[in-house]
Amino acid sequence: MHYGADYNPEQWPEEIWPDDVARMREAGVTMVSLGIFSWSRIQPREGEFDFAWLDRVIDLLHEGGIAVDLATATASPPPWASATYPELLPQDENGAVYWPGSRQQFAPSSPVYRRLAAELVTAIAERYATHPAVVMWHVNNEYGCHLNMDYSDAARDAFRRWLLDRYETVDALNAAWGTNFWSQRYQSFEEVFPPRKAPYSHNPGQLLDYRRFTSDMLLECYLMEREILRGAGATQPITTNFMGAFKPANYAEWAQHLDLVSDDAYPDPNDPESFRAAAFQRDLVRSLKPEVPWLLMEQATNALNWRPANAPKAPGQMAALSAQAIGRGADGILFFQWRQSKAGAEKFHSAMLPHAGTGTRTWREVTALGEQLAALPTLPAGSHDARVALVFDWENWWAVEASDHPQNGVDYLAVVQRWYRALHRRHVQVDIVPPSRVVGGADGYDLALAPLLYLMRDSDAAALTAFVDAGGHLLAGPFTDVVDEYDRFLDGGFLTRLGELCGIRLEDFGALVAPDAPPTSLGEREARFSGEFVPEATGTLFAEEVSLAATDATVEASFTSGRRAGHPALTARRAGRGVARYLATVPDEFGAQLVVDRVLADAGVAPVLPGLPEHVEVARRGELVTVVNQGGARVDVPITGVDAVAGERVDSLQLDAYEWAMVFVR
Repeated sequence: MHYGADYNPEQWPEEIWPDDVARMREAGVTMVSLGIFSWSRIQPREGEFDFAWLDRVIDLLHEGGIAVDLATATASPPPWASATYPELLPQDENGAVYWPGSRQQFAPSSPVYRRLAAELVTAIAERYATHPAVVMWHVNNEYGCHLNMDYSDAARDAFRRWLLDRYETVDALNAAWGTNFWSQRYQSFEEVFPPRKAPYSHNPGQLLDYRRFTSDMLLECYLMEREILRGAGATQPITTNFMGAFKPANYAEWAQHLDLVSDDAYPDPNDPESFRAAAFQRDLVRSLKPEVPWLLMEQATNALNWRPANAPKAPGQMAALSAQAIGRGADGILFFQWRQSKAGAEKFHSAMLPHAGTGTRTWREVTALGEQLAALPTLPAGSHDARVALVFDWENWWAVEASDHPQNGVDYLAVVQRWYRALHRRHVQVDIVPPSRVVGGADGYDLALAPLLYLMRDSDAAALTAFVDAGGHLLAGPFTDVVDEYDRFLDGGFLTRLGELCGIRLEDFGALVAPDAPPTSLGEREARFSGEFVPEATGTLFAEEVSLAATDATVEASFTSGRRAGHPALTARRAGRGVARYLATVPDEFGAQLVVDRVLADAGVAPVLPGLPEHVEVARRGELVTVVNQGGARVDVPITGVDAVAGERVDSLQLDAYEWAMVFVR
């Protein structure tokens, strides 16, 4: 179990470094991420490298028994780079330049940036690839975090090459984008530009492809650095830190190129439900590469600096959220950062060693957690514990949130997380996966939820159909199976691939007034629905015009208000050995809970532990069960096994607010 933080010794005089190592040992630190923002210190000018200080730091850490996750330092180019090569700077859609003075001021597709980054990584790799202190490589940092869409000339040229590689001919591009609309037909790839500022709506196919291109350009930067490391003889695992459900980068595609997934997570202590959002993020990153444990690369020990209001964590909350991550697959708990910065934009961001020193609650909690993690044995990894799949697809995210839809302003992530919260409250284990990974049968899932799957590939539909045929229970809709992977309608209307499976026909989407619209807005704001298995609930965003199209399809709930009153809201059809359901609206929080309770019971999905209140969360990791009281009243938990920290047998647990336990159950 790794324990540590980002370490930025270049911010401090050299005489402090030995004390840092001593305090790290006191806190139980086993590994630090080093050199993430050190480009200007390592390379003070082009062609000149200074490794003496870094040699000293790495040797001190190694002598202290602390391993190094060594960064490639390419996340923030030094001032000399943009002063010499201003063409590496990115631009926004208006052509305005993003200037230096912050971080990430580089165009990912810039040949100059890539050349300079490659020279830096080559020098670092050749010097430290075989150093015994280096146990992992940290490529760049939070790719695309602040600047993910670049519209520079470098991006223009790279986009044209990317399109040529994808479509081969301009005729194929025109067909994919439907460019006969609005006289957009191209005669060559040289006529294509990034979707810069335009008078009105952009071509949706172009926007979707530019999202793909942007993710691919960031990934190309990672792959370039990875290959340099391997070419220099580095055999250690290589990663780059993700940021949970981060829209600009398709992590489902990226994960296959990482030796292990690492993630940065900062739930808001001001939000009493933020632990569920944190759980969603943990389950998402675990599901990206389920056979390998992941690392929590960054979290805060206490307060942040970048929200409108930065509340401190409650006593015990930091450890509770750390235990949550371990229970959901993490094999490392790290923080930003080790020593709180004395200057700079993040000087108010908390750290393992705060400005107020070692006589603080933060330090006491940091050292206590280090002791507990050090006592943990090797934990199981790669086990298939979830019987529920929540479908989440990056390309669909990009497409469903585009403009010019029946319902504009849809927040795809918020809807997916609403369904997750309903599942989380029932203490069931959930994988968060793309539709292609939804499989049924003994080694698959019993239940799959696929909300707002607007963009669907034929292979996705085939996977969901096979899942139901194999005995799985599917809950789909609304605004699902509308377009293909190019954001084009298919012949035959809507639900062309799942309609037969669900036994229904969809005629129109029935957009409702958005929930956050002004009170004076005309139109229906919500659609109530109820049925034998679903007491009255409220639907939002859509009240679709759905009708039964198969004699064996049934209506489980109907709309009871508005223009769709009396018509189907929730349908079901048995297909193969399973059941396919379709919900024609987006339920509110209460409605989602009602529907989830129904489908969990029908699919026979049991909680990890029964009878727990909603403020307690539980997760299974093979034989390890983690129970966390996330800030509520004391709870008694009946569970029999061996305490993973103490090594003692337990027959029950009593957990106060923010207390946690890990138990091996056999």
